[in-house]
Amino acid sequence: MTYQTFNISLPKDLITTMDEVAKREYRNRSELIREAVRVYLADTSAWNALFAYGKKQAKRLKIDSEDEVTARVHAYRKGK
Repeated sequence: MTYQTFNISLPKDLITTMDEVAKREYRNRSELIREAVRVYLADTSAWNALFAYGKKQAKRLKIDSEDEVTARVHAYRKGK
């Protein structure tokens, strides 16, 4: 794997916290930041997929507002 170095500015309190976590986990800053970015990208991808699925289902069910979603959920729960 090839690496590229870049500069980033962060608030001092965030760096302090980051260094404490890195030390506890026996990592260096770079390893901690790499993992944080990987997790963020994976989470973002998962949320995007979930929202895309929701939009698809809303279109299929002809739901056009969050209020309608709330009303349908309430009606479903009331019916049980």
